[in-house]
Amino acid sequence: MSSKDPWKIVYLLAFTQVVSWGSLYYAFAIVASDIQREMGWRNEIVFGAFSLSLLIAGLASTPAGILIDRIGGRGVMALGSVLAGLGMLGIGSAHSVALYFVAWSAVGIGMAMVLYEAAFATINREFLLAPRKGISVLTLFGGLASTVFWPLTLKLNSLVGWRDTFLIYGAVHLALCAPVHALIRSGGVRKRPPPEKQAARNYTLHEAVRDPAFWKLAIAFSANMFVFSALSVHLIPLLQRFGHSAATAVLVSTLIGPMQVAGRIGELAFARHVRPQTVGKLTFSLLPAGLLALLFLGQHSYAVAAFCILYGVSNGVLTIVRGTVPQTLFGRENYGAISGALAGPSLVAKAAGPLVAAAIVAANPSPPWLLGILFAVSLVSLACFITAVNAPRHRLL
Repeated sequence: MSSKDPWKIVYLLAFTQVVSWGSLYYAFAIVASDIQREMGWRNEIVFGAFSLSLLIAGLASTPAGILIDRIGGRGVMALGSVLAGLGMLGIGSAHSVALYFVAWSAVGIGMAMVLYEAAFATINREFLLAPRKGISVLTLFGGLASTVFWPLTLKLNSLVGWRDTFLIYGAVHLALCAPVHALIRSGGVRKRPPPEKQAARNYTLHEAVRDPAFWKLAIAFSANMFVFSALSVHLIPLLQRFGHSAATAVLVSTLIGPMQVAGRIGELAFARHVRPQTVGKLTFSLLPAGLLALLFLGQHSYAVAAFCILYGVSNGVLTIVRGTVPQTLFGRENYGAISGALAGPSLVAKAAGPLVAAAIVAANPSPPWLLGILFAVSLVSLACFITAVNAPRHRLL
């Protein structure tokens, strides 16, 4: 494989990440109410199947990572696109609860095989010296998924309805994403980077899960994801309960997307010579700082804007941290398996966040109540990350 080939992989994955995140994850929020209206199902059914897909993605992420470590990303990600496409076709054709849940389950398996963790593992396997840069560049493109697919889904839904929208997306996965993933060349026999570029040692998955640092890192990522997931659904109504109008809440919240991209550009431009652990400490610190501002000054627009800026930057850079820190701590040889195992609890937390937050709001709708709990969770996340990356890495377990 020539030295330029790995960057071709990034460009191919850039397209499939935008399509995959946009259609498999972001599109649902646009069409969920129409699904409920047409089918007459309860919220728990419509949203429960989507949450199930995230749970299945979490369970399937470790096997997907192991496969990518062994055979490369081409076959795994191509098969993932086929499963995702078939799942989308199934959702668009579903007239029963059983088929609806089965289709979302297929999408969940596909997610584990095509979204960030799978793409990061593929980049890690094919890049000899600069996987961190490849991951950073890929996340810049991936950050465009909601920007592209929210309005696209809204337009398609208004023109042809939610069923045909999902059928179109299913066809795109089968006709475009699967062949594009099949173009990813396997590097064949993997080359080891020079000794000075390697981690202290390469952990196996079994060794990694016996290391307390692994579980601290898993808790850190999961707790952080729980907060982000809860706020992604409840932020607008929470700001309205602070006394802000719906228009103001939406307007200020639009800062989040651009700040995610700005954070990733900043990481790529300024943090390439900084250890991923150090970038991670700063990233994890931004979330409790933003929540603290919102907790005590949430009635003021400037505090909401400050929160959205910190929240967006933290969320944007955290994606890169998730892709780079596991390699730094546990080595490259079994990166796919280890990062997949770390991703599993985070995807479960992503599925649980909105549901738990809804229960908290139902028990006490006061904004400080929910924010106080999320602030405490964010502090746990920060503490676990710091203790994980500060643990010695030379021990043989």
